[in-house]
Amino acid sequence: MKRNAIVLLAVLILAGFAVYQNSSANDKEYAADTAVPTETAPKPNFLAPGFTLTGLDGQTYEVGGKRDKPLFLNFWASWCGPCELEAPDLKKMYDKYGDKFDLYAVNITKNDRLDDAKDFVKQFDFKFPVLLDKDGKVTEMYRFQYIPTTFLIDRNGAVREIIHVLEPKELERKIKKLIES
Repeated sequence: MKRNAIVLLAVLILAGFAVYQNSSANDKEYAADTAVPTETAPKPNFLAPGFTLTGLDGQTYEVGGKRDKPLFLNFWASWCGPCELEAPDLKKMYDKYGDKFDLYAVNITKNDRLDDAKDFVKQFDFKFPVLLDKDGKVTEMYRFQYIPTTFLIDRNGAVREIIHVLEPKELERKIKKLIES
């Protein structure tokens, strides 16, 4: 009985220490200067892989390196149910905070029909840039498993966090935190 209590106490102490380390690491200010090797997925505290894509508007957009504003980089497809659920919230957040952060919505065009993507953008009245990953190279570079997936990238070009569909209040909290970074 005494041995079980000691083991339980040790496990609780280790778990508490792990939680403390994880939470304090997220609060530290930093300027990432190390890129993630392209064989691995981008991860927090490393530079986001750079790329250039063309948007539905015909303009060219670049990701990578320092920026004037933080970036909310969202990967989606028109056939994705969770993307449909997330779309109105993204629009609301962009309408509210769009002057303080950039939002690029990367359509996984290799696995989507361009006409369907255009209809989706029209249906949800997106005012932010919608980029087309026609050959799938950017999707491969970012190596995520689920869509939608969003990479929160700070002004220094570092990935701060990787998120999926969130409740509107939590999404707004994450955007505010990104803006303040």
